[in-house]
Amino acid sequence: MFPRISDLINYLLGTDISLPVNSYGFMLAMAFVSGGCVLWLELRRKERKGEIPSQQKKVLKGSPPDLPKLFFPILFGFILGWKGIGIILDYAEFSRMPKDYILSGKGSIAGALLLAVLFGGLTWFRMKKKQLKKPVWIEETIHPYELTAMIILVAAVFGIIGAKIFDMIEHLDDLIQYPVSTLLSFSGLTFYGGLIVAAFAVLWYANRNKIRYPLMLDAAAPGLILAYAIGRIGCQLSGDGCWGLINAAPKPGWMGFLPDWIWSFRYPHNVIDEGIQITNCTGPHCHMLVIPVFPTPFYETILGLVIFGILWGLRKKLTVPGYLFCIYLILNGFERFFIERIRINKVYDLLGIHLTQAEIIAIMLVLMGGFGFWYFRIKNEKLII
Repeated sequence: MFPRISDLINYLLGTDISLPVNSYGFMLAMAFVSGGCVLWLELRRKERKGEIPSQQKKVLKGSPPDLPKLFFPILFGFILGWKGIGIILDYAEFSRMPKDYILSGKGSIAGALLLAVLFGGLTWFRMKKKQLKKPVWIEETIHPYELTAMIILVAAVFGIIGAKIFDMIEHLDDLIQYPVSTLLSFSGLTFYGGLIVAAFAVLWYANRNKIRYPLMLDAAAPGLILAYAIGRIGCQLSGDGCWGLINAAPKPGWMGFLPDWIWSFRYPHNVIDEGIQITNCTGPHCHMLVIPVFPTPFYETILGLVIFGILWGLRKKLTVPGYLFCIYLILNGFERFFIERIRINKVYDLLGIHLTQAEIIAIMLVLMGGFGFWYFRIKNEKLII
């Protein structure tokens, strides 16, 4: 596996570089970027069609600098200086375990103070330069696609919170036994928990900006599944434990033209150090599984890309707002339910039926998608009448 993105680069190009960027984090960032790009395109398209209007907002121009306006630049400078300069001064330690360094109390206080003053000062001078003798209110046009960055930020923050909450619910024993480390650890993040919490937060933000929620849901659907597919690449590259059940069976004949690892894989150099020690390997992440397993993250990436292609092809053909999101819910639910059949997860006993948390939510997504077709059709008919 490739715990850091530089491991992948070295493997492909035969180089010997060391970059303090872990593969999972990099692909997670790429997931947000790709999802954001698709959302931007869809919001822009829907505005051109007249489905989502732009807004006129009054903005005060030429006001003097004050503390509330300087707070976030100062805070950003402080954090960037604390961790950023700390990384530069102690790069060797950071490159070994980037996540642990970022979540620790280590950093450069001097760097934090320096950049806090610098960012605050630059913001103050910029506002002072634009200050008018008499501030005036002017109207600015805000296009829906201009809200994309804030939508992604809201989704990221609340998505991580939701993913962590659902993961802790699924692993209550760990939370009780190791409360601090479990709360601070980013190794366990439940996608559907993040999706649920982020969805409510994004819909609230969209409603505040006069974007009807069926249209917001449709605009977000293709980007959501694309981001999910790309995020699963990070799981596969890093070997973060989101693999499947043991698969020691021989590869079927019809898969003969494919690499063996697509059927079963031992995840060498996985980031959670699961399995046995690799011979002649030194340093971190020198383990691989004793018995190969199904590489389910790879399967989910392929299925996610297929679903994205379906949604992208249908997005201009559906006339009822909300239908595209319903199709996303149903396809995503089916995909995850059947993948769970070969994945390792905690199983719950519900009246004699054994299901994982993801399977339960997947069933709910399919049911919600089916209900949504009826609900959005009725809602659309009322709007037409």
